[in-house]
Amino acid sequence: MATKSFVVYLLTSFSVAVLSVFFIKNGGFKPRYSTNSNFLQLPVGSQTKIWPELKFGWRPVLAAAIGFLGSACGTVGGVGGGGIFVPMLTLIVGFDTKSAAAISKCMIMGASASSVWYNLRVPHPCREVPIIDYDLALLFQPMIMLGITIGVSLSIVFPYWLITVLIIILFLGTSSRSFFKGIKMWKEETILKKAREEATINSNGELVIDTDYEQLVPKEEKTVLQLMKFNLDLKRVVLLFLLWIIFLLLQVFKNNLVACSPFYWVLILLQFPVALAVFLYECVKLYKESTKRRLAGNPISVCEADIEWSVTNLVFCAFCGILGGTVGGLLGSGGGFILGPLLLEIGVIPQVASATATFVMMFSSSLSVVEFHLLKRFPIPYALFLMMVSVVAGFWGQFFIRKVITILKRASIIVFILSGVIFASALTMGVIGIEKSITMIQNHEFMGFLDFCSSQ
Repeated sequence: MATKSFVVYLLTSFSVAVLSVFFIKNGGFKPRYSTNSNFLQLPVGSQTKIWPELKFGWRPVLAAAIGFLGSACGTVGGVGGGGIFVPMLTLIVGFDTKSAAAISKCMIMGASASSVWYNLRVPHPCREVPIIDYDLALLFQPMIMLGITIGVSLSIVFPYWLITVLIIILFLGTSSRSFFKGIKMWKEETILKKAREEATINSNGELVIDTDYEQLVPKEEKTVLQLMKFNLDLKRVVLLFLLWIIFLLLQVFKNNLVACSPFYWVLILLQFPVALAVFLYECVKLYKESTKRRLAGNPISVCEADIEWSVTNLVFCAFCGILGGTVGGLLGSGGGFILGPLLLEIGVIPQVASATATFVMMFSSSLSVVEFHLLKRFPIPYALFLMMVSVVAGFWGQFFIRKVITILKRASIIVFILSGVIFASALTMGVIGIEKSITMIQNHEFMGFLDFCSSQ
């Protein structure tokens, strides 16, 4: 019920914000704004490439420090950190916005890849299954990729101030939901700790704990090599990689065509059946397994709830996947800002939610990195430098947080980190977006919807 009310909040807020554009008086001003960019766009005159030289100084050092903290916290929370990287690269280092968005993708890819590498080396907290939920990855990845295409198109049409409003609404909503979720989990973990402290010994000499909860910390039972083999599902990874290849080819071919030409629209529309085919394949599999489990009367797992994959729930996941991808397309970030909180909402425990979200982000961010590289959107030296920082941060961030969870026995720490990163992104992007929007109003710039074909 709480999840449905949150969806109603998002739909209502987004609808009011979009409809408000029609009541904005443009005063006859003509568009002076380039929207062939992601969030935090710049005026047309300042859209030339600004690539600072990579040399020792306070700017790259501060950028590396912020990038390290952002990558470490972002991958632990499963959101990437693009909402922090883009403002940092533009305000501190001095990149133009397009290049900053491209380098941000490189950092997200590096951090998520090293995070996935680390997660392959740890066991599931309480079940004999891989810590990465490949079913959820196959369910959400096609919709996120499809949503990114929609988001990029909307970023061309939507006015700058509207994107700012939508981002603030979404980020504040998801961060507050995650924060209250973390508080609830913290209270449940407190009950668990008290129950273990008050445990008694029965007549048979066995330890008795009067609670339904199970421990949420990893158990070291297998060697690292055994865990990696167990956690790696090659069949599903290959399927996701094929989906990645198809989307990459469609995007590359589309970028070489004239906007709004017949073949251009054909390539855009081809993405829909490709994404829906993989999504429906996974939907049928999950629906059959859920029905079989329900008919057999299998009880719900205590540590991680088995989701009842009804048609309604599957449609809801499709909507959330597209929404997450759309936000990623608008921001120039991954879809983790939606996927991370969503996985927690549907009952996935924090460790698995973090591992699965970063696994999905690795595919979506790497797709953008390859495309940006082919379009020569970022300088290789700076991108490699910050990506290496993110690689180290992603691995050690996961390592440090896992140790803290093991010691404190509180997996809710991941949820609080997730909430904090999203809230920090709302502040940075919101403040900068509002400032630039005010400047646009003072300069009497166009504030309405733009034409898709002529704005590219």
